[in-house]
Amino acid sequence: MGKKSKRGSGPRPGSNRAERVAARKARQAAALAPPPRPFAGLAAECDLVALRTFVASATAPLELAEPAGSRNEVSIVTILPGAGPALARENGGATEGLVALQTEPDRAAPAIELAGAIAWAAHAEAGSEFDLEAADESPSLDEVIKADATLDITVHDDFAWWFPEGTETPAEIKPMLERANDSVLPTARLVVDSGNGAPWWVDAGERAHLRWIRPEPEDDLMAAMARLHAAGRLTLGEGSRFAGSFRTHGLLVPVFDLDNEMHHEEWHAGLNQLDEWLSEALAETTPLTTAELRSRDGIRGRQVTLR
Repeated sequence: MGKKSKRGSGPRPGSNRAERVAARKARQAAALAPPPRPFAGLAAECDLVALRTFVASATAPLELAEPAGSRNEVSIVTILPGAGPALARENGGATEGLVALQTEPDRAAPAIELAGAIAWAAHAEAGSEFDLEAADESPSLDEVIKADATLDITVHDDFAWWFPEGTETPAEIKPMLERANDSVLPTARLVVDSGNGAPWWVDAGERAHLRWIRPEPEDDLMAAMARLHAAGRLTLGEGSRFAGSFRTHGLLVPVFDLDNEMHHEEWHAGLNQLDEWLSEALAETTPLTTAELRSRDGIRGRQVTLR
């Protein structure tokens, strides 16, 4: 009986070749994996995350790197009919591009695919839709939009903006439009005087919520929140309660339950006070006390489910 060949059985564990193969596979996986903060480096990072993650209906014109005279106007939007990535349409005699952050299927590499859709929308013909599979190699986001530009967001209470003003909604789209409109909850982008992060308020019915997307590194923000929690300061004031936090796109998002009898603008003072306390806690460099460590462990154990 002939000797069994070892060819094709792979490198032996512990061998130099096995280590080289494992290292190569790790590098390949790292190259294919999306970055933990896909929108890092952009002034609009926190709002892009909000529009991609939980805001139902909103639009914002983009400041593109390319001069305006040689391209279409392009807006970022939450979602398009059919959850496609981008389309171009005629509006008021000009072609405009709409690029969605919420797509189906979800983007595997959000920043890269978003940049490709924006570059396409800037020069697409009215009536066309972006085909991600057929797209050429995408530029980076900071090559197509101005990295220091913030978003001038319009929050909508329905999806009427899906169709240019003065046009009739196609009959086959009306049922989908009605279902989409029914899913929209009262939502507002709040403003804090310092401009830190992106605080978003939503009235979910029985209670309202504040989701405050913050740009600080997670460990730093978690420690600051622990200091405030131990001191009884992790609050927006009467009528608010810290509910927990969640992670998304490499950022930590504190969540507060709010009294929905209060108008969203009534939380302005509470937001600014909490922001001031957070800034002070973030600047603190002393080790966490025993009470603060317990608070940090409690906060970590109160991860909320995003709905």
